[in-house]
Amino acid sequence: MARRLAKVHDPSPFRGKSRPKAGDGAGPVRTCVACRQEAGKRELIRVVRRPEGGVALDPTGRASGRGAYLHATAECIEVARKRRALDRALGTAVEPAVWSELTRRP
Repeated sequence: MARRLAKVHDPSPFRGKSRPKAGDGAGPVRTCVACRQEAGKRELIRVVRRPEGGVALDPTGRASGRGAYLHATAECIEVARKRRALDRALGTAVEPAVWSELTRRP
């Protein structure tokens, strides 16, 4: 009979979690759905698909539901709108009111 090999334990503390960027110590790292650049979670806007339906901005970063991150720049917001990047990431259509709210942000 063939012997079964034991599973090797992965000692990585980041398995399944966000990896911090080397040396910056800024906390969790997320990816902008428009430009695909990594940035600290605090540098991005979180947009969330709520469990009860609908899409909203999440200024706290803690709302329940499926989230996607986006830079607060006009360029990233426009790219996300044209490519439907938020729609794909959230799995639902983003309402015009949410796009208006994104473009009004300082």
